[in-house]
Amino acid sequence: MRVEQTAISGCYQLFPLVHKDHRGSFVKTFQQEVFAAHGLVTEFAEEYYSISRKGVLRGMHFQTPPHDHFKLVYCLSGKVMDAIVDLRVGSPTYLQSETMELGAELGNMLYIAPGIAHGFYALTDEAIMQYKVTTVYAPQHDGGIHWDSAGIAWPDADPVLSVRDAGFPALVDFRSPFVSGSGERGHD
Repeated sequence: MRVEQTAISGCYQLFPLVHKDHRGSFVKTFQQEVFAAHGLVTEFAEEYYSISRKGVLRGMHFQTPPHDHFKLVYCLSGKVMDAIVDLRVGSPTYLQSETMELGAELGNMLYIAPGIAHGFYALTDEAIMQYKVTTVYAPQHDGGIHWDSAGIAWPDADPVLSVRDAGFPALVDFRSPFVSGSGERGHD
């Protein structure tokens, strides 16, 4: 597995080996020794997936302290434009965003530090996204920023949104509870 630092500190794009043959493909998405060797967390508390149709935008989500978490996301089927925004006050990449394509064909994954807002836009007829997180979902600590308020060049100006996502505050109105240094890789 190849591990590459993204432009946002504490976030990494992971490229596992994808074994393909006449039957299809096989991808190992987690190997404790590889994660530990790169200083990434190896214990996750929950795992779930979402199924989205083309044009759906989910985001920009996070959990606030003390239930903030590291997150590992990847696309099991289809393709998405994935986006992250650094909300950690004092971070060298504070308020910066980055986008990348995640897809089943490539098998790439995104490792996201606490204090980073995350979202994605489904580029294919159906996209299945898998998530592993280090804390249990806590509704009272669930939050987000408005999808179009962080300068991200989304592929659609009028995506399909949930009522919840459409109601998040704009980034300029968000008062961040996240502080830089609260976990760049996983050993803080």
